[in-house]
Formats: sequence, structure tokens, C-alpha cells
Amino acid sequence: QVQLMESGGGLVQAGGSLRPSCVASGSISSFNVMGWYRQAPGKQRELVATIITSGGNTNYADSVKGRFTISRDNTQKTVYLQMNRLKPEDTAVYYCYMWRSIAYWGQGTQVTVSS
Repeated sequence: QVQLMESGGGLVQAGGSLRPSCVASGSISSFNVMGWYRQAPGKQRELVATIITSGGNTNYADSVKGRFTISRDNTQKTVYLQMNRLKPEDTAVYYCYMWRSIAYWGQGTQVTVSS
């Protein structure tokens, strides 16, 4: 069984930074794709960023380009999301996911940006 555990969310003022992380545990050695989605109250879940573990190619939502950076560690079982210059509209629950044959999801971590 594979489980993803997120941490690193929280409350921050506009312009601040946070760095959520997500660690996978269980019977899987690595993943092909890792990423982050977010869901704000009353809105659909949206893609924030993805990274291809082999090669490191990344993709970002237009709304976070230049402010957020996704990365993974050498074990390919941990993914990070460095979030800089945060805005109130970044407030949401952030979910990590990892994919290898099927998608695995974390439980979500709340990020709140005050104005």
C-alpha cells in the first residue's frame, strides 16, 4: 500500500513564502510523474505544477509561473513546492500526487495567504 503524506502548509502574509513537501511510503520504488494540485473553496481542483521524475521536465499553471518551483529529491519519493511571492488568491488546499500506473494522492495541506 502506498501513502503520500504532505506537510509544510500554513498561514502566511501576502508576499511571503512556503515550501510544502510530500513524502511517499509503501511498496513502490519510484514514480514517473509527481505534482501538485490545489482546490480553493467553491472552485474545482486545478493543476499547479508537475515534474517528470526522469529528466526533471516541469510544467506550471500560468497563474504560478515565475513564483512557484516544483522539485523532487534523489529518491524520487519526495516532491516539494517552493512557493514565493504568495498572493491571497493562492489560498487553497494543496494536494500532492504521484503517478506510476495509477495515481496516488495525499490528504491535502491548507495554505492560507492573508492580505
